[in-house]
Amino acid sequence: MAVLVHEVCSSPRIKLMDMVIFRLSYGLLAEFFAMLRTFRLFVLLALVGLSSVSWAEEVSKEQIKGLDEQVQDIKKDVLGISTELNLLEEKLLYPSNTQVSLFVSVAAGDDFRLDSVEIELDGKAVAHHIYSFKELEALHAGGMQRIYTGNIRSGAHQLKVGFAGKTASGSDYRKAESYTFNKGVAPGLVEVSLAGPGSRSNSIEFKDW
Repeated sequence: MAVLVHEVCSSPRIKLMDMVIFRLSYGLLAEFFAMLRTFRLFVLLALVGLSSVSWAEEVSKEQIKGLDEQVQDIKKDVLGISTELNLLEEKLLYPSNTQVSLFVSVAAGDDFRLDSVEIELDGKAVAHHIYSFKELEALHAGGMQRIYTGNIRSGAHQLKVGFAGKTASGSDYRKAESYTFNKGVAPGLVEVSLAGPGSRSNSIEFKDW
């Protein structure tokens, strides 16, 4: 645990947290990061309030401009720290030797409308997602959604994926497929590519990275 924290805490912004994280047990990590997220939200709200406060005394335009610039700089620093904490949280909660991530994509040029996706891993439901219009636009533009990240042991695992949608003519369209993949010592990455009935691709295709 000490070695892991030392490796991931290379950024100077989070070195001060090194000793705190070192003393936390693995079972308290989730609660610890939840508290950090609440703290980051409080700081951001305070900064927003500071930038819009009304002054009782007169100040020059130069002073106001200087204060606004300082507030913006602080906001950038807080957002930067937030990003680094999210990365640190993922590395601590999902070590590379047990981590598995599942991604969803849509076959290129497919015109069917994806409504929802359900995923089971080793017989347990791990993900269910209903898609918004903007998410569908991103998928049809070639984007990829990380729908699940978790911890599993090395070896063979059973994946079951089902999705529902609409064809170009407006008919309901549902498909489900199962897939077995092997998890090694490296992080497991599996892409699930979905396609409609008019596509040259299979309705559901799996790809290990």
